[in-house]
Amino acid sequence: MKTQNKKVLLGMSGGVDSSVSALLLKEQGYDVVGTTLELFVGSSCCNVNTYIDAKNVCKTIGVPHFTFDYKDEFKKHVIDDFINCYDNQQTPNPCIECNRYLKFGSMYEKAKELGCEYIATGHYAKTEYSEKYGRYVLKKANNIAKDQSYVLYTIPKELLGKVLFPLGEFESKDEVRKVARENNLKVANKPDSEDICFIPDGDYKKFLENNSNIKPKEGNIVNSKGEILGKHQGLYKYTIGQRKGLGISYKVPLFVIGFNKERNEVIVGEESEIYKKEMLVDNINLLLIDSLQEKMQVSVKTRYSSKEEKATIEMVEDGIIKVVFEKPVARITPGQSAVFYIKLIWMDYILDMIWKKYSIKQKEIHSIVRVYFE
Repeated sequence: MKTQNKKVLLGMSGGVDSSVSALLLKEQGYDVVGTTLELFVGSSCCNVNTYIDAKNVCKTIGVPHFTFDYKDEFKKHVIDDFINCYDNQQTPNPCIECNRYLKFGSMYEKAKELGCEYIATGHYAKTEYSEKYGRYVLKKANNIAKDQSYVLYTIPKELLGKVLFPLGEFESKDEVRKVARENNLKVANKPDSEDICFIPDGDYKKFLENNSNIKPKEGNIVNSKGEILGKHQGLYKYTIGQRKGLGISYKVPLFVIGFNKERNEVIVGEESEIYKKEMLVDNINLLLIDSLQEKMQVSVKTRYSSKEEKATIEMVEDGIIKVVFEKPVARITPGQSAVFYIKLIWMDYILDMIWKKYSIKQKEIHSIVRVYFE
């Protein structure tokens, strides 16, 4: 169905997803303006080739393309957060912070400056107006294998009605590439970017050492009893649940289960010790409902690639929600996101819960995670 000349600002990485999104939006009648955000010199998603590919696609399709410099904002909200997380023994997800502050923050402000009513990206997700809830809701993409709703929980609920995800209905990535080939888009077979965009070689340890005050510092690797089992060369080189690279010979496999920053210790334990039954979350932002009034059954992902686990959630005090898993869950990792899914009337809706830290002294659970609902 054709739209009535609605203007949309589309974020473009120069890849096939955002390129096909531009094509689809134009075919649907939108007045498309393509943009590539300059975020980091040497980035895998915003380098010279990225700009050239995006601009060429826009030229082929017949829509304008602009680049805007957001390197300062990217450093402040993404890179500095990345460094701060590792400095505090957390494992960050920079894509989530980039979505929060850049793609659905700064880019939306730029869209308003340009007179655009909507913004769009090539993410695999969907938005839809719900008559039952009287608001726009965020849904999983049809292509569950590529679904990116997990990294979109920071979209403000007021913005959901202004966000377009043209690829949400596609069943496979092959279908997207087929559309690109049929329309002579030269990026049709361009590989997906899998790395942290500002660390294209994947060596985050070297990046931290070269771009912050975080440096190698020897300390002890201990078990939960405080017994010294080995040495480490920096807390930032480890994450909760890590097994490989400990350099310890022991009777059973050992995993990282925690840290003691004051004593500069990495704490390890047996596999049973990496499982947690519950956690608390705060800094809550709900998308589907305005408040959590009673216990709710959900399924939750604690990492982008993890499977969903059944859990019960309830508000235990103002701004704090308790999560109790049906079965203990491994590797609940400080700094990562946990995504709760709710299936209602045959559809998955996202409630969004954003949080940065929690501490349950009474239950001896100490972790930091970020949570949202679907």
